[in-house]
Formats: sequence, structure tokens, C-alpha cells
Amino acid sequence: MAYNFNELKKDVVEGRIDTVLACLVDMQGRLMGKRFHAQFFVDHAYQESHSCNYLLATDMEMEPVPGFEASSWTRGYGDYTMKPDLSTLRRLPWLEGTAMVICDVLDHQTHLEVLHSPRAMLKKQIARLGKLGFKACMASELEFFLFHQTFESARAADYRNLALSSAYNEDYHILQTTKDEDVMRALRNGLQDAGIAVENSKGEASAGQQEINVRYTDALTMADNHVIIKNAAKEIAWSKGKSLTFLAKWHNQAAGSSCHIHQSLRMLKNGTSAFFDKKGEHGMSRLMSHYVAGLIAHTDEITYFLAPYINSYKRYVAGTFAPTSSVWSIDNRTSGYRLCGANTEAIRIECRIGGADLNPHLAMAALLAAGMSGISNELELEPDFAGDAYEITERSQIPRT
Repeated sequence: MAYNFNELKKDVVEGRIDTVLACLVDMQGRLMGKRFHAQFFVDHAYQESHSCNYLLATDMEMEPVPGFEASSWTRGYGDYTMKPDLSTLRRLPWLEGTAMVICDVLDHQTHLEVLHSPRAMLKKQIARLGKLGFKACMASELEFFLFHQTFESARAADYRNLALSSAYNEDYHILQTTKDEDVMRALRNGLQDAGIAVENSKGEASAGQQEINVRYTDALTMADNHVIIKNAAKEIAWSKGKSLTFLAKWHNQAAGSSCHIHQSLRMLKNGTSAFFDKKGEHGMSRLMSHYVAGLIAHTDEITYFLAPYINSYKRYVAGTFAPTSSVWSIDNRTSGYRLCGANTEAIRIECRIGGADLNPHLAMAALLAAGMSGISNELELEPDFAGDAYEITERSQIPRT
């Protein structure tokens, strides 16, 4: 549900909110920031705050990485300015008395956006698309594995002999997912009450694996929602004495965890689908065919953003519903790109290459850049692939490292 700054001020005065999280999105797609006393936030910090600029130059373990021009020991690791985007303000029902806002990252001296910050990179591609007359709509499906151990006990055991929340494949399985409802119901309802429209959750294609799906929306809102969903899932699992992982491949004998990204373009002038043409093959407009051709042509480059870690590439295994080739197909889950909603105004392309470990702002920026390249260069779309795409061995292979 919508939540604005005036409502926050009222909640602070009346004692319902005492803490505001001001967060930026780091290069790994995590939320980093500060917990403000709510009174200080509504009085002062709603305008801006500060953070060390090493936050966009660390590895997964939060260690500073040498070699960057923007953030380094030579430059002294100064500050960035965090500028709250008050349109992202929301209550967090799973944390008592707490609200959250996502911040843009600005240069401390110039107050211009830091161009390599994930949110700025996505906003740049959205602006490019807007100049062409289009708006991007997206939805990311997130999968993860749920464990009975806490994060702390799992770490103490060196992440060995972890107890999954189920002992067998729970794909669409109602009885098993009932057993996981202490976490999943809290996640669905918490996100809904935090203003993220939830469609459903379901068991996924391996023991202990879950999926959460939220409403299709504009690209920036979806990317922001995505990072909040991941953080919420971890916090809620922790509060229930459990843990979970978004690793793309947590175990060789288990399915991978994906982040399928559905995408389409709409006309800015009237909001109609730019991808649908009832006279086109499968209902695809020429513009859509160029966009999809761009995705395919640039798969090698954009896979860096869809699969950012060494572990990411362990997911690409035939027969596991993770793709191994970049062909496109109609409603075919063996291909890298799946056409959904054929011959309807809901027509869209689903990129199945990304894993649950991706940074959504960077991944969506890369997808839009590739699609716009296809549009600008009027790339021709190859014929759709029919059959088992795992049998393709010589062409259109997704990078393996």
C-alpha cells in the first residue's frame, strides 16, 4: 500500500514508527545504509545523509577491492551522499516500528548521481528508452532454498549437513509448502503490507526450494522491490529461527535457484503494449522481434550481469530447467528466452538465464541495453526453436565461466 512522507511524520508523532532504514543498493544487490531515529529522519535526514564510498567497491565479504578510480586508499575512501527517494518510502511490518526508504547515491562534492551505482545505471537505460518513446515493464521471479538451521548455527557448522525444509521435490506441492508457511505466509503478507503487490509463492523443483512472485510493474520499481524481497526473506527466516540462501547452485545434486525476468515495453504516449501486434507471428510486433534479437545477439555480454559469480555458472546443467543455450522458444522451459502470452496483449519475453544471485538493477539495465541495441539496429530475429534445447551442443551456448 502507498505510504508517503506526511504519513510517516504522523506515525512518528503518534509513536507507531521509531526507526527509519535509509538504504542504498550495493554492487552485489544488497541493502546497505543506516538506521535513523525516526524523529531525526523526518526533521533532517529525509533530505540527505552520507556513507563511505567503499560501499560500491567491496567484494562479497565486504573487503575493499583495490584498483578502482572512484574509491581507493589513495583517495582516502571519502563519502557518498545518500539522497532518499521518498517515492520508495514504506513501512516494514516484519520489523517492529520500522520504515524504509531507498536512496540514490550522489557524489559528495557535485551532488550528481554516481554513474556506476546500480540504481543510476538502470535509470540511465530507462531514460534512453524513454527518448525512444517507450516504458519498460518487468517482473523477476525469485527462488531460494530454506533450511531449518539458523544463519548462525549453519555458519558454525561450516555450512555442512544443512537440514532442508523438506526431504523431497516440493514443486507445486501443497502439503509440503504448508509445513513452510511460518516463513512463507509471513513473507507474502509482510511484502504486501510493505507496498509490494504479491501474486503467490510456491514450492520449486527441488527439496527445500521456494519461489516468490510479485506483480509486474515498471523496471525501476521492480528492481527496488527485488532487493527488498531478498532482504525481507532473510530477515523473516532469521526471525523464525531458520535460514535461506539465494545461491545460484547451493548443491550439485539440487536444482539451481533462478531469477527469471519477464519483460515488455509499453508506449509512453498511451500505455499500450509495444510488443503486441495481432497481425504479427505469435502476436509479436516488429519492435518486439528486434528487441528479442538484441537480447540473443548480446547474450555473451549480458550474462556477466545475469551470472556474476563463479558459483553462478554451476547452475547451467542440462535437464535441470536452467538453460544452456540462448535460443528463444514459445512456452518452452529448456530455452534461454521463452515467449509468454503469445497472441495476447500480455505478450512478453522471459529471460531464463539469470540466477537468484544477480543484482536486479544491473541485470535489468543490461537487458534493456541489449534490447535497445536490437531495436536501433533493426536486428532480425532468428526462427523460434522447437524441441529440447538441451540437445543443442554447437551453437548459441550460454557462457560457462
